[in-house]
Amino acid sequence: MTTTTRTAPATYDQLVDEVRAGAWGPDPATLRISVAFGTRQAVRHEGRGAGYRNEVLSLRLAEAVGSCAVEPGALPDAAIDDCVGADVATLLAHPLAPVRVAALDAYLMHLRPHTAAHGARTVTLAPGTSLEKSRARAAAVVDLLDQGRLSPGATVLVVGVVNSLLEELRSRGLRCIPCDLKGGTTEWGEPIVTDAAAALDHSDAVMASGMTLGNGSFDALREHAVREEKQLVMFAQTGSAVLPRFLGNGVSAVCAEPYPFFWLDGGPGVLHRYRAAAPEGVRRR
Repeated sequence: MTTTTRTAPATYDQLVDEVRAGAWGPDPATLRISVAFGTRQAVRHEGRGAGYRNEVLSLRLAEAVGSCAVEPGALPDAAIDDCVGADVATLLAHPLAPVRVAALDAYLMHLRPHTAAHGARTVTLAPGTSLEKSRARAAAVVDLLDQGRLSPGATVLVVGVVNSLLEELRSRGLRCIPCDLKGGTTEWGEPIVTDAAAALDHSDAVMASGMTLGNGSFDALREHAVREEKQLVMFAQTGSAVLPRFLGNGVSAVCAEPYPFFWLDGGPGVLHRYRAAAPEGVRRR
């Protein structure tokens, strides 16, 4: 299913400029954030040897919530005060990138919610433990990779390490290059590279977190995917309404997961999946 009803922007900055100019809908200066909040979480799934932490800034605009994940401890408490009651245009010029991304996400979520009318195909996550839901989400993300376009044993660069994603890719006969700015090792002791740009040429496809919007590395991944005609699948808690705007211009698919995220409770959840149109002459299985 394709979602694009207008030409995809060439860069993230172009999308921001278009929103500021009112090209996507109402003047963002006329829309105000009513609620701003942070979510902090630490997790260590049962049976896993290591844990991790998440921290997310979320902004509510009418019925929509936009989010941007940050490195734990990186977002000052004052940022939340800056956002409450502020108009979206002001926040799109905020000095902190996570604020700018969350504001853009909220604006686009307000205008283009994750519905079939906007190209989304919704997937329900069954209730379960934190690990069960993590694995279910990983399967939903990896399903977006068109494995028919890859050679057996192809290598996938995973930018933003999620152990369940690595596990799912390996279960399908694919190799992985785990990449994360924090470095370290995976659950299975594999080294995690920190330089995505250096690893791109060693991969046959890329899966990347929406956090790449917040740290400024998204455009380089998208440009590489365009240049090399390589699949780029985004899994997005950060910028879930932003990344579908790039379908067909480097981004081949998006698994969008707006707030509330799967790790917040054990009940049912939803993901919204998008695909760009298949390349000419390519039929999906």
